[in-house]
Amino acid sequence: MMNRVVLVGRLTKDPELRYTPAGVAVATFTLAVNRNFTNQAGEREADFINCVVWRKPAENVANFLKKGSLAGVDGKVQTRNYEGQDGKRVYVTEILAESVQFLEPRSSGVTRDQATVSNYQSTPQQVANNGGATTYTPSGYPANANPFAADAKPIDIRDDDLPF
Repeated sequence: MMNRVVLVGRLTKDPELRYTPAGVAVATFTLAVNRNFTNQAGEREADFINCVVWRKPAENVANFLKKGSLAGVDGKVQTRNYEGQDGKRVYVTEILAESVQFLEPRSSGVTRDQATVSNYQSTPQQVANNGGATTYTPSGYPANANPFAADAKPIDIRDDDLPF
């Protein structure tokens, strides 16, 4: 049997952190995950998926994620039921998150586009400042810069340097 779920989406509201009577942290949040297709009106629909995470990861989620944060969730589908206040049985299906990845940097003034580019490289180098927005490239060169443009000589590559 296999029960594995991997989701990437945005939080629809701030996570709710609670503690059990035994002092164990539990956080709940809803993830909006876009569908891969559009409807007849040309609009992209989303699924709103309830997630639960326990212990230290729950505290981290509550401290570092907020409404609109991009997050990756790895876990499993879980169903449970309980008796509601009106005496009727309530059934709940949710994702029991085993790990939650924070896919954007903490609100450090970095825009979403910059986060995508700077995550491409572990130690990005600043190459330009356009109206307050810093742009990064993997090689550290400005965008559209050719590092070989000034050198018209052939490149010497030995057979030992090739990976195959």
